[in-house]
Amino acid sequence: MQDIPIINFAELDRATTRRALDRACREWGFFHLTGATIDRELTTGMQAAMHNFFALSSAQKLTVERRADNPWGFYDRELTRNVRDWKEIFDVGPDITADGLQGTQAQWPDEAVLPQLLGFRSTLLAFSVACEAVALRLLQAISENLSMPAQYLNSCFDTAHTSFLRLNYYPPCADPAPADAPNIPAHGHLGINRHTDSGALTVLLQDMQPGLQVLHDNRWHLIQPRVDALVINIGDIVQVWSNDRYCAPLHRVLANVSASRYSVPYFCNPSYTTVYAPLAGVCDAANPPLYRPISWGAFRAARSAGDYADQGEEVQISHYRIIAT
Repeated sequence: MQDIPIINFAELDRATTRRALDRACREWGFFHLTGATIDRELTTGMQAAMHNFFALSSAQKLTVERRADNPWGFYDRELTRNVRDWKEIFDVGPDITADGLQGTQAQWPDEAVLPQLLGFRSTLLAFSVACEAVALRLLQAISENLSMPAQYLNSCFDTAHTSFLRLNYYPPCADPAPADAPNIPAHGHLGINRHTDSGALTVLLQDMQPGLQVLHDNRWHLIQPRVDALVINIGDIVQVWSNDRYCAPLHRVLANVSASRYSVPYFCNPSYTTVYAPLAGVCDAANPPLYRPISWGAFRAARSAGDYADQGEEVQISHYRIIAT
């Protein structure tokens, strides 16, 4: 079985590695990232903190339940493309709102009341910082591959960037959709239904229970976990920046009848004030821009609204595509 490419983080300065990164982004949109990217002690602590949180009772987790007016916290009824997922999540992100004002604050379980969560907050914050460094270094290499200066995209990810960390728990499911189910399964549940990530990059730490699938060559391909690697995928913003040179991959997560699965994605997102469009390095007279400029603040707000209830068709970058006349 084919596996997604492997990119060595420690060798991103090499032209051969950047060419391999370019191929991975063009052909898969997913890759394993090796090269001691995040300290092993921190990843082990992150896994333990996540297990301890989801082992809490429902009542304890609901004390930090997220709401429509505060996107940070615990939730167990999320929709993806208007379909209920088989998962529980805990999100933590910045206090900046779409209008640029200080607003909602992350919700944290009380470690004084829940001693099994001692160090939970500090571990998640440290892991977020480590993921941010990985994501921004990868974006520099991607910027170069798109014929732009390495630092060109940095201004989109200043101190007001909207990246966030999510803890995922996929409990056993009595009626999982089969691994070869079509894009919309005829029966059964998925851990997460098919989707592309709306941001720039996703940095994923997962356990050794397989479940993540990517649509490749019109077939769902299971990504086998590696103990020595993170999993990276590009999102919609990189697709727009690249003018479709890179396509954000459609992916989903299987449910399992007997096994639980845990993962930690870090969604690298720009500031709400960012307006993104195809980069000058990939556009010319023969390759005109394929997308109108997109406001990240408006796009993210519309996408988030659909997490709670069926809001009709979920907003996609395809809604901003320029139709040739």
